[in-house]
Amino acid sequence: MARARAGLLRLGVGPGDRVVAYLPNIPETVVAFLATASLGAVWASCAPEFGARSVVDRFAQVEPTVLLTVAGYRYGTKDVDRRAEVAAVRAGLPTLRHVVHVPYGAGELPDALGWAELLAEPGDLVVDPLPFAHPLCVLFSSGTTGRPKAIVHGHGGILLEHLKNHGLSWDLRAGDRILWFSTTAWMMWNALVSGLLVGASIVLIDGNPLHPDLDWQWRLAEETGATLMGASPGYLMACRKEGLEPAREHDLSRLRQIGAAGSPLPAEGYRWVTEQFGSDVLLNVGSGGTDVCSGIVQGSPLQPVWAGEISGPCLGVAAAAYDDKGREVVGELGELVITQPMPSMPVGFWGDTDGLRYRDTYFDAYPGIWRHGDWVRFSPEGSCIVAGRSDATLNRGGVRLGTAEFYRVVEELPEVEDSLVVHLEDPAGGNGELLLFVVLRDGAELDDALRARIAGELRGALSPRHVPDRVVAVPAVPRNRTGKKLELPAKKILLGAAPDAVASRDVLADPASLEPFVALSRTS
Repeated sequence: MARARAGLLRLGVGPGDRVVAYLPNIPETVVAFLATASLGAVWASCAPEFGARSVVDRFAQVEPTVLLTVAGYRYGTKDVDRRAEVAAVRAGLPTLRHVVHVPYGAGELPDALGWAELLAEPGDLVVDPLPFAHPLCVLFSSGTTGRPKAIVHGHGGILLEHLKNHGLSWDLRAGDRILWFSTTAWMMWNALVSGLLVGASIVLIDGNPLHPDLDWQWRLAEETGATLMGASPGYLMACRKEGLEPAREHDLSRLRQIGAAGSPLPAEGYRWVTEQFGSDVLLNVGSGGTDVCSGIVQGSPLQPVWAGEISGPCLGVAAAAYDDKGREVVGELGELVITQPMPSMPVGFWGDTDGLRYRDTYFDAYPGIWRHGDWVRFSPEGSCIVAGRSDATLNRGGVRLGTAEFYRVVEELPEVEDSLVVHLEDPAGGNGELLLFVVLRDGAELDDALRARIAGELRGALSPRHVPDRVVAVPAVPRNRTGKKLELPAKKILLGAAPDAVASRDVLADPASLEPFVALSRTS
């Protein structure tokens, strides 16, 4: 880090300058981030699988002076050349003064300073003192519902929040090891790096997390002696459906906690983890976001675990559910709010000099109260269920339904691999049309019998209002690169919006996943 800091100093980087990275989750990325932070410069990163347009949409907002980049990367067995994208990114960032090539994958990068050259001279390992709210990094929203927000996080807020979260909720200490797959575009990467704050080691994973098979991450957890393993709910459910028995097949005796975030985990996933690992391993399911670079609701060793539910608000977070009149509700769905400040609330949006966009984003509904944008139900015991994004919540005849409730039921059917639900409102005030899209497993067919079973399961487990008007098979559910389902972009396309107007293809895990919705909108 001292050599990287000295190299950045030679490039003229100082407090407030922006250093951006088009890099994968590799050690050089962590070193560059820490060196940038030590100088009081501001960090921002995108994963190299992002296309040039998405990268420029993000990085151009902060007017960077230095870009660190790879020429390519490897995904599974495939080598991906990104030199054309790097050239387009450079062309779209007129403020750049220097480009540093980090060797990774095949190929050289013309007109760039080599990583070895940046680290060529020794320097002092110094961290400059800074004000509490001095910008540490800029994280970007997904860009699936509009221009990505450039969310500025400060040194002091992130430090306090991550020390509290990692030491208490994640139960990390010196000598522990964290394994949590993340790209550099997700806030979980920042949280992963913060494991260093408590003396833990971090496992950096790049490429295809499912290559060569589902079991690979469990083998890696054994090899590295992971004490905290993070996984997406989709990954845990896939392991369950494939019949994996990781605790029996691997030595995971050091593992104390399994974290799950990014989407809801059905109750069956909780039971599978308990069956595999017993009561000595805590399943910590959480939900938070880029906006706070942490969790808002999750578990900890101090809180009980409820099957199918999140244990409750994060320690020190004043989370609640509000109705549309700003009253706290328990036992019914409401907007997820934070009623008292938490340390890692952003210090602002980059370029939002008057703070108007910031206030409109979080404080438009309830003055002085942070509205996060999730739809949540808290139980009298304090546990909760996140029912999906509130802007994607279904409203049938005045009754609001959470999308996550559908998925818990539908995706338990053996024929269904994935699903997405969208409600098209009736301008006249009627029930509108409820559409359920399903991805079928190999060999399954969406016939009348399966449609009837889906309807019956939803009616019995939830209510008659949850029965869809139509069930449509699609090849894939549109998701962003962190795995979140994109209900709102799909809905806007079905209502006639152009795909590129609602979601950049570069932020999609599968760029072709919106095509069936485009085709359906043309025939409706």
